[in-house]
Amino acid sequence: MRAIWQDTVLAESDDTIVVEGNHYFPATALRREYLRDSDRHSVCPWKGTASYYDVAVGDRLNPAAAWYYPEPKDAARAIAGRVAFWKGVQVVD
Repeated sequence: MRAIWQDTVLAESDDTIVVEGNHYFPATALRREYLRDSDRHSVCPWKGTASYYDVAVGDRLNPAAAWYYPEPKDAARAIAGRVAFWKGVQVVD
């Protein structure tokens, strides 16, 4: 699987976990040069508190387009250390 935005591969791995239709990539699969820490957070009742990354490619910015759970609840421990994408980021096989 590959996460692509602006014709740029943000992450690539054969080891994704699908939760609620979203592919969670292992942190080691990320191309960190395209990710910036974001101040955004949200709460899921069963996964816990999510943190976000802004995606930056060239002069284009996609705010909070990637998220992860730094300390997921027990029910979501399978996605610990993994990142998912949305907001126009395509995840393709």
